[in-house]
Amino acid sequence: MSETVKYVLPESEIPKTWYNIAADLPTPPPPVLHPGTHQPIGPDDLAAIFPMSLIAQEVSTEREIEIPGPVREIYRQWRPAPLFRARRLEHALGTPARIFYKYEGVSPAGSHKPNTAVAQAFYNKDAGISRITTETGAGQWGSALAFSGALFGIEIDVYMVRVSFEQKPYRRALMESYGARCVPSPSEETEAGREILARDPDSRGSLGIAISEAVEQAAKRADTNYALGSVLNHVLLHQTVIGLVAMRQMDMADVYPDVIIGCTGGGSNFAGIAFPYIGEKLRGGRDVRIIAVEPAACPTLTRGRYAYDFGDTAHLTPLVKMHTLGSTFVPPGFHSGGLRYHGMAPLVSHLQELGLITSTAFKQIEVFAAGVQFARAEGILPAPEANHAVKAVIDEAIRCRVDGVPRTILFNLCGHGHFDMQAYMDYFAGRLEDRAYDEAELAMALAGLPSIAA
Repeated sequence: MSETVKYVLPESEIPKTWYNIAADLPTPPPPVLHPGTHQPIGPDDLAAIFPMSLIAQEVSTEREIEIPGPVREIYRQWRPAPLFRARRLEHALGTPARIFYKYEGVSPAGSHKPNTAVAQAFYNKDAGISRITTETGAGQWGSALAFSGALFGIEIDVYMVRVSFEQKPYRRALMESYGARCVPSPSEETEAGREILARDPDSRGSLGIAISEAVEQAAKRADTNYALGSVLNHVLLHQTVIGLVAMRQMDMADVYPDVIIGCTGGGSNFAGIAFPYIGEKLRGGRDVRIIAVEPAACPTLTRGRYAYDFGDTAHLTPLVKMHTLGSTFVPPGFHSGGLRYHGMAPLVSHLQELGLITSTAFKQIEVFAAGVQFARAEGILPAPEANHAVKAVIDEAIRCRVDGVPRTILFNLCGHGHFDMQAYMDYFAGRLEDRAYDEAELAMALAGLPSIAA
């Protein structure tokens, strides 16, 4: 049987700049609007919760943005992350496809999230901030920011979606090991949390609710800022180190991808692997088919409406145009907690509207089956979120076998599943369910979208 092939670059190949896709878009994305006036916001509207350095990145149209030296120095602990050719998986599937995966589970937190967490902690520390509040779904983002806070001496408060808080105790323990405080959301600590609990004392929570709690807390103190692990432009920007290095490693393998696949919740790891390739295509480079994969129980890209909406449940954030299920939508409590967000990154949503990416959705049990199949071939157990990408890769590889076409597939294995073993135990015990969202609840959430004049 053929062995897995690993492509590794030296530390000197860590990129010196992030790639900003805004520089190459054929049409700019719609502006971010003030929730009260519905007029485009300015930097001062965000200054209460973000440092100006990150606000500048959020609105930048420069193609390359320099990665600060202290951030690159920390990146050296795990970057450049390896690229693998999944020959054993290819053999197991009997496919002529060439399957490559960029593996982000080698970071200290076990996922791609430190790529932006370290950068955000650096910029906040540089701005004199001593405390950061945030939300987390499955816990990958909370773990990454907790790790980064420890490095820069910043106090971290994490509001963790309650269903994940209960499902994933080891993620919570990891955050606390790094020195962060982890609070189940909704909580009694905030007005937003108390309001939700008054209506539904058994609320399982959502990322939208947790964002409301974290933003509310950040806005109350001058020494405190808010950090987001996905969705926003600057977060997606920081993740492009994934794709930039993957391009060099694919050159080492002397191949170019025909298909790029990534799972999507808010859009950050997907953007990380795909944006550099989309940018190259927009500048006249080779075409590549790009697929975003999401859970069928929270189908933002495949069922959501492209409209202006709030990023949080309590409506404390600006309005962004994105694919959304409605800010009040609460998805079922499935195990891929990092993908339980009602909206999608505005840049990812814009790319789908431009026809530059496509999207698909899968149910919970079939993606866990794909993850187990991958682990038995390649030895790496994916995080539940990453299993969505794995499922799409396997389907694409089987299609290659049927068609007899040896396409090259690249995907981002955005994290390992070592802190998600309860989910796998439930799968093997037959306790995992394909949970469907409530159609009436979705209709109600979409009916409540803000009315924005064209």
